[in-house]
Amino acid sequence: MNRFEYVVVSIDGDYANLKRTDIESDEVKLVARALLPPEITEGTRLLYEWMSYSIL
Repeated sequence: MNRFEYVVVSIDGDYANLKRTDIESDEVKLVARALLPPEITEGTRLLYEWMSYSIL
């Protein structure tokens, strides 16, 4: 299974904007906060693995 690392760029209501940090990319991904750990803030580093997000 693939592993992806992200950083929370911004939080906008029920959504968070995530940017990949494990590769060079300027693309931002919009993710529902219900899929993310509840304690995230801007700047939180996340790991996406096995179809779930966890804090690094």
